Amino acid sequence: MATAVRRGKKSSKSRRAEMRRDFFGKLTGDSRKGDMSLSFFAYVMILIVVGLVMMSSASYAWAYAEHGGDGLYYAKNQAKNVVIGLVAMFVFSKIDYHNFARLPFKKLKKIDVSVVFYFAVAILLVVVLFIGNDEGGSMGARRWITIGGINFQPSEIAKLSLILCFASNMEKDGNNMNKFLTGIAKYAGLLAIYVGLILLEKHISGIMLISAIAVAMILCGGANRYQYLVLAVVVLGLAVGLIVWQANIPGSYVQVRLKSWQDPFADVLNDTWQTANSIIAIGSGGLFGLGLGNSRQKYLYLPETKNDFVFPIVCEELGFVGALAIIIVFFLLIVEGYQIAVRCKDRLGMLIAVGITTQIGIQTVLNLAVVSNLIPNTGISLPFFSYGGTALIMQMLEMGIMLNISQQRYYPPEKKEKVPVAEVDTGSDFDDSYRINNA
Repeated sequence: MATAVRRGKKSSKSRRAEMRRDFFGKLTGDSRKGDMSLSFFAYVMILIVVGLVMMSSASYAWAYAEHGGDGLYYAKNQAKNVVIGLVAMFVFSKIDYHNFARLPFKKLKKIDVSVVFYFAVAILLVVVLFIGNDEGGSMGARRWITIGGINFQPSEIAKLSLILCFASNMEKDGNNMNKFLTGIAKYAGLLAIYVGLILLEKHISGIMLISAIAVAMILCGGANRYQYLVLAVVVLGLAVGLIVWQANIPGSYVQVRLKSWQDPFADVLNDTWQTANSIIAIGSGGLFGLGLGNSRQKYLYLPETKNDFVFPIVCEELGFVGALAIIIVFFLLIVEGYQIAVRCKDRLGMLIAVGITTQIGIQTVLNLAVVSNLIPNTGISLPFFSYGGTALIMQMLEMGIMLNISQQRYYPPEKKEKVPVAEVDTGSDFDDSYRINNA
């Protein structure tokens, strides 16, 4: 009797273990069978490590002045964010990206996870307008929500939300993407909801980023080319109109930033202080830089060295050679990201990869353009380098999704070669001669 009970207990444990394996097996899906892109992983890790080191150096003086002599205050916080981001990257590299469109469980298959995520983030974008704060120092704009000591920015989450929602719906729409209502109007409407809410936050850089992501995905999703051109012209026209309207409002933040861009040394002690010192930092680095930790502009001359303007300190300390090396790693990461999209086995993975890669690429280009005064200051951060928990964790989470997509690549079917009958070896000379003589 005791033996039967023990056997029953063992059987029960075995069943529970089997259920766990089945549950996690469904979540991981086909990603268990392939190898991730090691080159993509290497580029990400290089940028994370170098970004943490450079942000620590760039933020030291401001941290010392603002936090009671603790020069590593921002560095320690960023290190915590890196650890959380690494965990998120590892977890999401193991979760099958198909789960972001539909869960692999019978009772939940009809629920589109990406759509639920989209509207949940839309609610957060509304909530931040009422209870948000301006902790990031964004001229009074409300962009951050603080809950229980955790501070996060909904607009950062909105980037991934839009990517997943677009990719899931574009996969379902399929050939209907060539129609105006399905391929253009539908996604323009989804984009307009986020743009309108982010506009109320006075977050112009966020609008630029999310619009660039949407435009790239609509193009790759199969929209009609002529209709797409019409959409692109309309979006560009609205953007220019918005900028012109804001630029003509006396004292508006757009007008101030346009004037600073046109002449960065016109009002060095006030409005153009940041832009002027950014240019000085970049120029001071020369070919090989002043050396790691030896920047002069970070000593309370250049504001926001931990956030949007960390790259000028990189240029000052590592010089043209060091800055160029970092830009090359970013370039290789973006190229490999699009390669992952091209090699993906289905439209869903391809579109997610395109969206995430476009986000990192556009954000990098805009940040470098801002700090070098090629375009007006838009307050945009540099991926993996700028200080900020929400942005860094979301970027590393997205890198985990990219690694999962890289594991599920398309393999063309192997062609079976037809062997001529005369060349078939039957293993017997007698059989071969008999067949030939009696042909």
